[in-house]
Amino acid sequence: MFWFLKRIPLFFLIAITALVMSNCTMLGLNYASLTTTNKPVPQPPLDVAAFADDSGRRDALKQAFEDTLYGPWPAGMPVTHGDWRVVDADYLDGRGSLEELGITIGSGAGARTFHLVAAFPKTSGKSPLVISQTFASNCAAFPGSPVTAADGSICDGSEMNGVFGFLATSIFGTYIAEVPVSRYFDAGLAYASFYASELVPDRDGEAQAVMASMGGPVNPTSALMAWAYGFSAALDVLEADPRIDAGHTALMGHSRHGKSALIAGVWDRRVDAVIAHQSGFAGAALSRSKTGEGLVRMAKSYPHWLAPTAQDYAADLAALPVDQHELLALLGPTPVLLGNGRRDVWSDPNSTYRAAQAASDIYRAEGAKGLTGSGMKSFDPSAGLAFWLRPGGHSVVSEDIDAFTAFLNAHLGQPQPRESAVQTADCPVSSATIITEGGAKCP
Repeated sequence: MFWFLKRIPLFFLIAITALVMSNCTMLGLNYASLTTTNKPVPQPPLDVAAFADDSGRRDALKQAFEDTLYGPWPAGMPVTHGDWRVVDADYLDGRGSLEELGITIGSGAGARTFHLVAAFPKTSGKSPLVISQTFASNCAAFPGSPVTAADGSICDGSEMNGVFGFLATSIFGTYIAEVPVSRYFDAGLAYASFYASELVPDRDGEAQAVMASMGGPVNPTSALMAWAYGFSAALDVLEADPRIDAGHTALMGHSRHGKSALIAGVWDRRVDAVIAHQSGFAGAALSRSKTGEGLVRMAKSYPHWLAPTAQDYAADLAALPVDQHELLALLGPTPVLLGNGRRDVWSDPNSTYRAAQAASDIYRAEGAKGLTGSGMKSFDPSAGLAFWLRPGGHSVVSEDIDAFTAFLNAHLGQPQPRESAVQTADCPVSSATIITEGGAKCP
C-alpha cells in the first residue's frame, strides 16, 4: 500500500500526459473486431470496369474528394529550395551522411519554409528512398545531431529527453519521435523526413491563416492537403538528387500524416509506394463507420485538417458522395501498406480492412495484387494493398518498423532484400501471419 501511495503523483502525471498527448487518439482499452462479414458494405459501390477503363472517372472522383473533404490540390504552388548542408559526413559511424536543406512553398511574405533532413547511405549505386512526415521536430527525430530546429536555431539535444520523453515513448512507442535510420539503412534505403507543422502549423485558426497567405495560384484549404503537397515538394528535391533511385520512392506517415501520405500518393503519381500507419478517418477508415473516432468528431475537433466544406456533411454522412475505399482505389496500382494496432479502435482497423477489400477489385483490374490473405491478421508484405495488424495501440514500435521495411523491400526493387525480424521471429500466440510465396510465416 505504501508503495502505491508513494507513486500516486507519478501515476497522475502519466494520466495527464496521456490526455494531453493523445490529441488525435484515445488510449486503447478494448480490441478491434476481427469480423468483417457482418459489417456494412462500403458505399458508394465501385464500378470496377468504368473505373479501370476511364481516366475521366478518376479525375471526377479526385475532384469530389477536393470538393468535400480535402480542398484543392495546390497545383502550381511555387517550390524552391536551397543547397544541401552536411550535418554529419560520417553519420552512424560512417554508414552514411546526414544532410539538410530548406524547402520553400509559396511566394511573397506568406511563403512557408521547412527543413528537410535526409540520411544517405554510403553506397556505390542509387538508393531507393522513403520520405516521412514527423509529429516532433527534427531535433527529436535526429537527437544529438546539429540539425535546424523550427525556430531556425541549431538543435542541442531533444525535447523528448527526460520525463516527458519517457512518458511519450512509453505511451506512443519507441519511434513516435526518434527515427531508427539504421534500420532503414539495413534495408538498403535512404531516409528523409520533415516536421509537418513547420510547413503548416497543426493548430486550428493559425493553420487556416497560414494557408490563405501562402501566395500560390491555388492555395490549400486543409492542413492535410498542404502537408500532402509538402511530400510532393520533398519528392521534387530528392528525385533530382543523383544518390536517389527516382523510380523507387515511398511516402510514409503515422496517424494524421498517414492521411496526408495517402492523399499525396493520389495527387502525385510519381510515388511508387505508400505506408499509411493508423491513418484513421479521412485516411483509410470508412467515413460512414460508427466505430472509433468517426469523421464527424474528427472534423469538429480538428477542423483545420479538412476543408471547410467537410463541415456540411457532419450532420448527414449518408450524403457524403465519396468514401475512403475510393481514395484507396485511386491509389491503384501503387502498393500501399495500411498499418494498424488491435487496440487502436479509435482509428478503426476493421473499416480500414473493409475499405481495402473493396479497393482490391480496382487493383486486380489494373493487373496488380490487391489485398491477400485470410483476414485481418494475415500480413503479406508483397500485396498491392498490404494490411498489418499487431497487438497494441496508437503508436510506432519496433515491430512496425520491421513490417515497414519488409513491405518496402518487397516493392522498391531491392535485388537481395534482407529478412527482417518480422519474418524470422518465433510466432507469439497474438501475432499476425505473414503470407509469402513459400507459405505462411510469423512476425
